[in-house]
Amino acid sequence: MAGTIRGSFTIRRASADLPVFDDETSLEVVSSLGTEGGQICDFQFGDVSVRTLEVRNLRLLSGKIRAVQAGSASITGARIDSVEFTGCDLSSLRWTGGKISRARFDTCRLLGARFEGVTLQHAVFTGCKLDYSAFDQARAAGPVIFAGCSLREAEFTGCDLTGSLFDDCDLRLAGFGPGSYRGCDLRGNDLSAISGVHHLKNVVIDHAQTIQLAQALAAELDVTFGDDLSDRPEQP
Repeated sequence: MAGTIRGSFTIRRASADLPVFDDETSLEVVSSLGTEGGQICDFQFGDVSVRTLEVRNLRLLSGKIRAVQAGSASITGARIDSVEFTGCDLSSLRWTGGKISRARFDTCRLLGARFEGVTLQHAVFTGCKLDYSAFDQARAAGPVIFAGCSLREAEFTGCDLTGSLFDDCDLRLAGFGPGSYRGCDLRGNDLSAISGVHHLKNVVIDHAQTIQLAQALAAELDVTFGDDLSDRPEQP
C-alpha cells in the first residue's frame, strides 16, 4: 500500500522524501534548460515539444518539469535536487553521471532510457513507462522506489540497489545482472519471468514468490521437465 503525504512517499518500510512547493506561483517560468553549467532554481518548465533536450553539468534545484516531449534527450553530469517530472516523454533519454535527489518522476515515458553511473537518493518513479530501459552502474545512496511502473525487458547491470523497492511493477523479461541488491524489496511483483535470479541475493520477497523465482530460474536454465518427455526409449 502506497502512501503519499506532503513531503514523502512511503511503501512498507521504504520512505522517500519528495519535493515540496509552498507556492507554485513563485516558481519562475523558464524557456529552456539548455544552459551548460550554472544553476536554475525555483523554476517551472514545460508544455513544450523539442527535437533535442540537452542538459550538461547543470544544477536544477526546486522546480517542476511538466509535459516535455523530446525527440532525443541527453543529461550529463547534472545535479537534480527537489525536482518533479510529470507527464514527460523522454524516450531514448541518456542520463550519464550526476545525482538525482528528492526527485519524483510521475507518469513519464522513458522507453529505452539509459541511466549510466547515476547516483539516486530519495528518487521515486510512479506510473512510468521504463520498458527496454537500462540502469548501468547506478547507485542507490538513499531510498529509490518504483511503484506501478512498466519495466518490461529493462536491464540492471553493475548497480547498487541496496534498500530500494519495486511495487506493483511489470517486470516481464527484466534482467538483473551482477550488483548489490541487499534489502531490495520485491514484494508485490510477479517475478516469474525475470532473468538473473542468481544475482538477487539478500532481497526481500513474500513466501508465495518463491515459486515465481523457481519458475524464472527454470526458464533461465532451459531445463526440461520429465513430465513432458515420453518414457519410450529413444530410437538409434
